[in-house]
Amino acid sequence: MEHLEQIPEFRSSPELREELYKYGLQKEYKAGTVILNENASIRSIPIVTRGVMRVVRTEEDGREILLYYIKAGESCIMSFLGGLHNETSKVKAEVEEDAEILFLPVEKVPHFIRLYPQWLDYIFRLYHKRFEELLEVVNAIAFKKVDERLLGLLRKKSELASSQTVQTTHEQLANELGTARVVVSRLLKQLEENGVVALGRNKITLL
Repeated sequence: MEHLEQIPEFRSSPELREELYKYGLQKEYKAGTVILNENASIRSIPIVTRGVMRVVRTEEDGREILLYYIKAGESCIMSFLGGLHNETSKVKAEVEEDAEILFLPVEKVPHFIRLYPQWLDYIFRLYHKRFEELLEVVNAIAFKKVDERLLGLLRKKSELASSQTVQTTHEQLANELGTARVVVSRLLKQLEENGVVALGRNKITLL
């Protein structure tokens, strides 16, 4: 139970942690695994205990836009909301780094809401954080140039990996930014020429 003890809202309630492990199912996934697809039924709420997931929205033409990352100790608030209202998923969740995830059956969520105020505190904290992150996405798309968004995404990935070197491809970056690969390749080349990054095979190092 050491993973859940790291979550502030769960630290003060051994009973809550015990019930989460009692009803939850823990699984391990490799990077690149899709946990939840758009339009899929939401049967459980994922709580990441190790690793990172990314949540994206896919447009009709197949392009994706990155909404936010889910780090260890966090969950997907859209799964909470969709599961509570018996709606299908509006997003796709994919493992960014090898992850361990605890899945809580969605039918148990009302039970936790009734019995544990810490659970509600957890949900509201995540909701507040995701709302701010989605506002940042809207602001970036509306007011920032693609090169600024690209550099911001690289810095975010570097922070998540705790490394100046980011393991990624031009295609993946383009998908997450909702733009074309050739655009990303051109901008990365400019950043390299300006001494901001160093490009390698499937990796980018921030200088």
